[in-house]
Amino acid sequence: MLAAAETPRVSVVMPVHNAMPYLDIAVESILGQTLQNFEFVILDDASTDGSTERLRDWAARDPRIRLIEEAHNLGPARSSQRVAVAATAPVVARMDADDVSYPRRLEEQLQVLDSYPGVGVVGGLYDIIDASGRKIRGPEAWRLVHPASVPPFGNGPLMYRREVFDQAGGYRKQCEFWEDHDLIIRMGSVSKIMIVPHAVYQVRQSPVSTRFASEQSRVERALDLMYRCRERLEQHRGYDDLLDARVADHARIDPRAFISTGSMALWSGGKPRLFRRLLRRGDLRLNARTLGALVWTAWASVEPRSLRAFIRTLLLGRRLRASFAVKTTGPVTWTAPILPRDATADTRPEAAQHPRHSMAIHEARTTQPARVTRVAAE
Repeated sequence: MLAAAETPRVSVVMPVHNAMPYLDIAVESILGQTLQNFEFVILDDASTDGSTERLRDWAARDPRIRLIEEAHNLGPARSSQRVAVAATAPVVARMDADDVSYPRRLEEQLQVLDSYPGVGVVGGLYDIIDASGRKIRGPEAWRLVHPASVPPFGNGPLMYRREVFDQAGGYRKQCEFWEDHDLIIRMGSVSKIMIVPHAVYQVRQSPVSTRFASEQSRVERALDLMYRCRERLEQHRGYDDLLDARVADHARIDPRAFISTGSMALWSGGKPRLFRRLLRRGDLRLNARTLGALVWTAWASVEPRSLRAFIRTLLLGRRLRASFAVKTTGPVTWTAPILPRDATADTRPEAAQHPRHSMAIHEARTTQPARVTRVAAE
């Protein structure tokens, strides 16, 4: 147990908004970690389902829990930023309120930071579980060997040095629903990133998940912006200008956004009914992207079970290929796309008041595709 005057090694931060009935499991998975020297900072983001009262009960029982209550809902990006800056430890680990951390998660990730002083961010692979806790997809090691502009992990299994978070500028509210990927890419421009190549975490696909619980059109617009920003990265360009509110909304939505939203329902055991919505709102063109989205949404609407089986078969092949490429059980390095100098600057108003939040990049660098380097285990 952490003594009152002792500085914790790790701050675990978790934003919560209407996370019942999975909240207890998430909290227990952190309190039961093999590494016990941590504080647990929880932000209740104006929950209305009993989560607030449940968190008060947990905070009264365990002194490591520090509960912050918001009277008005901040949303996913702003609540993530609010709870992250409340952390007091030099190392911060993220936790989502409907997910599960495996018992050795904090210990394993912190060991990587201790072993590699030049590494500022540690991710981990994860299992995907459904609402009942049943595993529906295993860790996708193929993402470690597949060059992409997308990090192979998101908010849940994320651990970082606080100074790297501050240098990168923290979460940006303009990147709502993909604020984790935006942050990881920017942190990768100022620090090395390593990944534990096995599952340290369980991501739950359930109706409580943020994308499920939010307004559908709002999520679609956010994902449309995400895909346009990814295209910029693939073109070796920054994307800060796309985050401007004047250009943030498109009348038509990138077809891939419908696959992203539909995947949540598909892997939670539901039947995504997005084909007509894609026809009505999608930016449909004569290309492979549109064809793929039309096939996916039609298939998911008619026979989701066979689509899940087909995807599992594809993933099995990718995992087999990855098993030959990833030989080590130790951490691997993921090289993020390198953003242009201006794209990683801290533009938040509070950065001017807190010099430690500013960041200097000493030379201009062009964006490059992400790559993974295998590192031998210690």
